[in-house]
Amino acid sequence: MKVTQQDKKKTRNGTRTRKVLTILLKIIGAILIAIMLFVAIVFTVNKISNHSEQKRLEPYGQHVAVDGKNMNVTIQGQGEETIVLLPGFGTAAPALDFKPLIEELSPFYKIVVVEPFGYGLSDLTEKERSTENIGSEIHEALQALHIDRYILMGHSISGIYGLDYVNKYPSEVSAFVGLDSSVPTISEKRFSSSEIETVKLLKKSGFTRLLMKPDTDVYAELPYDDQTIEQIRILMYKNMVNPNQLNEIEHMYANFKRAENSTFPKNLPVIFFIEANHPAADRWIPEHEKQIKDSVHGKVVLLEAGHYLYRSHSKEIAENFREFMKEIK
Repeated sequence: MKVTQQDKKKTRNGTRTRKVLTILLKIIGAILIAIMLFVAIVFTVNKISNHSEQKRLEPYGQHVAVDGKNMNVTIQGQGEETIVLLPGFGTAAPALDFKPLIEELSPFYKIVVVEPFGYGLSDLTEKERSTENIGSEIHEALQALHIDRYILMGHSISGIYGLDYVNKYPSEVSAFVGLDSSVPTISEKRFSSSEIETVKLLKKSGFTRLLMKPDTDVYAELPYDDQTIEQIRILMYKNMVNPNQLNEIEHMYANFKRAENSTFPKNLPVIFFIEANHPAADRWIPEHEKQIKDSVHGKVVLLEAGHYLYRSHSKEIAENFREFMKEIK
C-alpha cells in the first residue's frame, strides 16, 4: 500500500497533537499538584501555629458553669455598684479589649466582663446564637456569681441584646450604657448560606489565617502594653469566624428585626456614647436620640472617635458616665 504525502502529513500532525496534549496534561498535573501542596502547607502551618499559640496563651478571669459549658468572666474593682460589660460582635478577647475602660471605672465600681460563648476564653456552644439564648446565658452566668443588681454596659451588637435583656430582667438592671451600640432600625447585612459555608471552609482549611490577618496595629498608640496586645492577637486567630460567631452572623438579621418594636423601659436611666462621625451619622445620631425620647433619664454623648471608642476615649466615657449617675440620684 502506497503511503502518500498527505498521509505522512496527517501522521506528523497527529504526533504533534499528541505531544502538545501530553505537555498540556503534564502542565495541568503540575499545577494541580502545586495547588494541593499549597493547600496542605496552609493547613499544616495553621495547625502548627494554633498549637504554638495555645501554649503561649495566658488564662485570665474565671470560669462559670453555664448550660453545662464554661463561660469566662473577669471581675475587677471593689465598688458598691456593679457594671456588667458586654462586647461587640467578633471581639476576640473582651476582657483584654476593655482594659482601658476597666482601669478607668474599677476604682469606683465593681466591673464584670462577661465573655459570651465563642468569645475570649469561653467555650463554644451548640445552641443557636439568638438574642434569647445569648441573653439567658449571660443571665445564668451572673446568677451563678450571685450578681443580681447591676448597670449593663454594652458595645455595638450588645445594644440589641441589651435592649431585650433590660426588658426581661427589669428588677436587676439599674441603668443601660451604650458604647456606640447598635440600634434595631439600622440593621446589619443579611448573609447568604453560601457565603457562610465559604467562610466555614476557609476556616477549616486554615486559609482564614492567610486571608484575614488580625490588625493589632490599632492598639499601638493606645494604652495597651505589648503583652496584652500579643494575647489579643493570639485570641484573634483562635476565635475569628469560629462556629458560634458564624452562627451569630446567620441570626443577626433576624435578631435586629425582632428588636424593631422594642423600647427601653421609661424609668430606666440610659446613656449612649456614640461616634459623632459615624458613616451613617445622618441616621445614627437621630436613631439613638429616638431610643431615649420617652426616657425619664436619657442622654446622648457624642465623641470624636471610631467605633471602638472605649479603647481611645475611656477617660471621657468614665467621667461622663459618673457625672450622669450623680445627676439621676
